[in-house]
Amino acid sequence: MAELATIARPYAEALFRATDPELAPSLVAPLQQLAQVASEPRLREFADNPKVSARQVSELILGVLPAPLPAALQNLLQVVIENGRLAALGEIATQYQALVDARAGVSQAIVYSAFEISADQLADITAALERRFGRRLDTRVVIDPELIGGVRVVVGDEVLDTSVRARLERMRTALAA
Repeated sequence: MAELATIARPYAEALFRATDPELAPSLVAPLQQLAQVASEPRLREFADNPKVSARQVSELILGVLPAPLPAALQNLLQVVIENGRLAALGEIATQYQALVDARAGVSQAIVYSAFEISADQLADITAALERRFGRRLDTRVVIDPELIGGVRVVVGDEVLDTSVRARLERMRTALAA
């Protein structure tokens, strides 16, 4: 996927630079919705049809979205469609989110847990992780029953795995050695 990241980077950076710093965070959610719609296989098939114009694709996407897109995202959509880069919208959204987070001094953290985590538990986990990683974190929980117990945390390219599954795997490796 490095190629897709390379394709998406100029679009994400251009959108980020063209957007008022105070408004930049408000574009994250609509951009993610746009990326989700653009990832639909039937839509991509429609967009790849040489008989279909960029305007038709744009109108279809705008018609499916639950709310009107801000002007900056409408322009981005048009440019992406005209350049045949509809497949890169998901990565554009990811990179744009990273740019907004970097400006705000926040990192995204995904906490994988075998069980539901209450709001109080998540606040405690977030506080401990912020001390551990040395930065503010925006945490999101994903339930993964295969972990058996404990948590696995992913912050950017860093992983902290304290799950029972990881411990069992380490024990298996040690016993096999």
